[in-house]
Amino acid sequence: MEQRDIFRRNEVDANRYAALCMRVAAVVAVLMWILNLLGFFIVDPMLMNLAMPAGIVLFLLPTVLLRAWRGPDWLLKYVSMGCFLLGIGILSGALTIQLVLAWACPIVLSCHYYAPRFTRFTLLGVIVCMLLAVYLGLLFGVWDANMMHSSQEISGLTGRLAFLRAAAAAGDNIPLRVFNFYYLPRAAILVVIYLIGLTLSRRTHGLLQQQEADSREKERIGAELHVATQIQADMLPRIFPAFPERPEFDIYASMTPAREVGGDFYDFFLVDDDHLAIVIADVSGKGVPAALFMVIAKTLLKNAAQTGLSPKTVLERVNDQLCENNEAEMFVTVWLGIYEISTGKLTAANAGHEYPAIRRSNGNFELFRDPHGFVLAGMENVRYREYTLELGAGDTLFVYTDGVTEATDAANTLYGTDRMLEALNRGQDRTPEELLRAVKRDIDLFVGGAPQFDDITMLAIQRKPDRGECV
Repeated sequence: MEQRDIFRRNEVDANRYAALCMRVAAVVAVLMWILNLLGFFIVDPMLMNLAMPAGIVLFLLPTVLLRAWRGPDWLLKYVSMGCFLLGIGILSGALTIQLVLAWACPIVLSCHYYAPRFTRFTLLGVIVCMLLAVYLGLLFGVWDANMMHSSQEISGLTGRLAFLRAAAAAGDNIPLRVFNFYYLPRAAILVVIYLIGLTLSRRTHGLLQQQEADSREKERIGAELHVATQIQADMLPRIFPAFPERPEFDIYASMTPAREVGGDFYDFFLVDDDHLAIVIADVSGKGVPAALFMVIAKTLLKNAAQTGLSPKTVLERVNDQLCENNEAEMFVTVWLGIYEISTGKLTAANAGHEYPAIRRSNGNFELFRDPHGFVLAGMENVRYREYTLELGAGDTLFVYTDGVTEATDAANTLYGTDRMLEALNRGQDRTPEELLRAVKRDIDLFVGGAPQFDDITMLAIQRKPDRGECV
């Protein structure tokens, strides 16, 4: 009998709960036994000395089985419930109808398993065991004057059988009367309790089924998101050094998504032997929609830049393409540069993105407040401006997304551009890889245990000195 994970976990918890309840029943039985020995009750001590130990052992047995059980998990609840029924049956047989309320306990307890079949088994066990207990009580249990219609107490099996025969001869069929007036009403009450418990049990069972379905769906989505994360990561250049055959420059980039998939992206690729295209961008929103829009934007930007167009023209063309059928009203900020490897000349355009930071040889990083244009996909027919920079030997350009500057700590304080520049300037002569790792460490130290709300993406390119050239 195989069970799904959520029901199996519930069954394990219910077994523990059932064992706990039976331990409580054992404690109550011990107290009753002690009080009877001290004379608070009028039950025959010999009868109690036989019934109570047997009931207590049966109540404690599930706790022992819970630790030593090696059989099927589903079978343990049936064994535990059997111990409970027998324990109550023995005590009820000794005390006749004094423990009639105790018969409701197994039915209520069985509802915690949310298994209608098991609850039906428990009801049947209660009906049968209670019937046996009633008639055992007539023959062996505490004398009940109401049941026997006699205040004269008779002990011993022989004496009671003779009393029952005499009553039958006088027209009083005690076993039948007890069945009709004592057993049937109590059995009916227990059936009502069963129906109420079964209704709640089935409702909870349905909720657990829905929870399990939701859990499986969540696992499926998680697995798909994991694949999507891998696909997105594979779309970005991740092999470094990226151009080992080109000693003229060194480039490094990294992206840490806030979720499984993100909207930030970077890219760099050779347009021809002397021109390197560099892109860093940030899509509005988070999660899967941003990731899908990121794929479209990245593909369009690369296709346009590879044709040899200027940064300004690339942004204008891609902006118009993204505006078509943009019903989701998403947009993307982009910084795009075309780096001429032989001269160090960088031609760039900015579509609403963060200011780049540049470090001149033997100097410090400073923000370069370049001219900004409107974001891509925000409005058709936007015109962009481009500018040029000269990267000398040893100069480094650092571009990033707002996930860097807008990282927050537990007090909701922004990391900010000042801290970023301090982290960039903390060490000299660092490679682009060392530079990015140092900034990421500083962000992590600042943020501490606060959650990451935005993707953190960075890229740095450094022009290397020519052979024999001093920096």
